[in-house]
Amino acid sequence: MSTAESVERGANVRFPPPLVYVAFIVIGAALAYAARLPVPCPRYLSVAAGVAIVLGGAWLIADALKLFRRTGQDPAPWKPSPELVLSGSYHFTRNPMYLGLTCIQVGLGLTLNNLWISLLAAFSLLAVHFVAVVPEERYLAQKFGDSYRAYMIKVRRYL
Repeated sequence: MSTAESVERGANVRFPPPLVYVAFIVIGAALAYAARLPVPCPRYLSVAAGVAIVLGGAWLIADALKLFRRTGQDPAPWKPSPELVLSGSYHFTRNPMYLGLTCIQVGLGLTLNNLWISLLAAFSLLAVHFVAVVPEERYLAQKFGDSYRAYMIKVRRYL
């Protein structure tokens, strides 16, 4: 390993993105005690939709982690990325793990009949966008240049 490789750092992300989602889920649970905000549809429907959305989010995360393991990468954004992952869920979203966490938060809120949790998912994603996505994209564009820029044009950031 060369000196450049041994000191290479990943994106300038200083806070674990999953903790942002956990924080907003906790805030949503606390808000439910202050002002209950139930899901405005039949309970069986919100549970079914919630479970389906949670499972979809879990699939996105599992697929991304599988692809990372296959290429020898660490999912922690502050670790170096040895190569671009462009297959699987990365074929239709540049951020399947963050999209998956957002889906899990929305689905959890629906399943628990707590609309606060679901509504706060937008704030979770917005916070993660600035805490992680922007620095990650800057890092990847700098490291992989035109290949990453072409990927950015071809594949949407989230959906």
